[in-house]
Amino acid sequence: MSTQGESPLGAIFKAYDVRGICPGEFDPTMARAIGAGFARFALDEAATSGGSVDTVLVGRDMRPTGVEMSAAFADGVRSQGVDVVDLGLCSTDEVYFASGSRGAPAAVFTASHNPAQYNGIKMCLSGARPVGEDSGLFVVRDLAEQSLAGELADAAEPGTSSAVDVLDAFADHVRSFVDVDALRPMKVVADTANGMGGLVVPAVFAGLPLELEVMYAELDGTFPNHPADPIQPVNQEALRARVLETGADLGLAFDGDADRVVVIDEQGVTLSGSTTTAIIAAGILDATGGGTVIHNLICSKAVPEVIAEHGGTAVRSRVGHSFIKKLMADTGAVFGGEHSAHYYFLDNFRADSGLIASMMILGRMSAAGVPLSELRKPYDRYADSGEINTRVDDPHAVIELVAEHYAALAQDRLDGLTVDAGDWWFNLRPSNTEPLLRLNVEAADPAAVAARVAEVQAVMTS
Repeated sequence: MSTQGESPLGAIFKAYDVRGICPGEFDPTMARAIGAGFARFALDEAATSGGSVDTVLVGRDMRPTGVEMSAAFADGVRSQGVDVVDLGLCSTDEVYFASGSRGAPAAVFTASHNPAQYNGIKMCLSGARPVGEDSGLFVVRDLAEQSLAGELADAAEPGTSSAVDVLDAFADHVRSFVDVDALRPMKVVADTANGMGGLVVPAVFAGLPLELEVMYAELDGTFPNHPADPIQPVNQEALRARVLETGADLGLAFDGDADRVVVIDEQGVTLSGSTTTAIIAAGILDATGGGTVIHNLICSKAVPEVIAEHGGTAVRSRVGHSFIKKLMADTGAVFGGEHSAHYYFLDNFRADSGLIASMMILGRMSAAGVPLSELRKPYDRYADSGEINTRVDDPHAVIELVAEHYAALAQDRLDGLTVDAGDWWFNLRPSNTEPLLRLNVEAADPAAVAARVAEVQAVMTS
């Protein structure tokens, strides 16, 4: 097997998906080869477990290159004798739902929150099982290389093509996570950032006792209003202002493929992914009487505290959806959350969904009968720095330097370096794709966070 550095496709195969500038780094020829490689991988994987694959589901987001790229991928799939069902325009969580409910491997063409010049592919096996660096993604890459080189034989009979629209079934599925009759009337403003939320959010909210206003609902993969990255505070500004202007009960900010959501309370204050994770975890654990909940290691300490307080068992994970989903499968977890605003549900085939998370928050608000600014208070316990990216020449050398400096404190290497001093902690981990280090610091209050960030950064540059 070739290494990522030697691979002609290495630049676009990341830890969790395929992503690159399109056209440029990523073109239809590559997409066709990846489609052939993915079909062959899915066939081989099914055969090892005594199963079979006859269909791959293919969706796409609203990026201008999506039509040509997904068609090329589908052609590659069919070259291996596998049928293609075209899902058309879809959010990523809609594609996961289709994979889970139809028991078929799937791929969605999206570059999520990346700028307009990018495109990519998120892939899963039947049942929405992840395909990441530890679950076959680089096998797909190697098979795609063989296809590019003319070394992957075509099937004697190519697969067929058909199309299906699963939006209505997906909307029903999302609504099933709450007691819709118990929802109280509320006003919700959703900023879909010209992404796929403009299609799926109104479909899910239809018929609910909620007044929905959608900002930037037009599907436009050039993102004319603002980037579709809801984690960045600057991209939340219009939504926060609109929530205050209209007296809305809640604001929801979705990313480009609508699988992530950032929640804004009625005072225009953003909930961190950790706070949202804690609120949802508490509700699920209360309803189920306990269970395991996965959280990634940059979540606030409040998350495992809340999980324990509600009778659950907290399990830490590396950052990234494929790691979370695997841990959920291994432990039978009922829920998983990431600080980056991904939320995973057992009854959603362990896949993430911003819309299901939104429904769960609305359900918790309805049950509590209080504004979100009140509901969130028990879960907001500490201050955090957010993710701070620093460009360095040798990320691994800097991590070792920092580890040595803090050698007297508790450390682990689950994902990068985590150092825990009791009343404050930090995680420092390298980017998968750039010479960057990502620093997250949590402490008792903003002043303590600022002081500790300065301290760690001084060590990093010493």
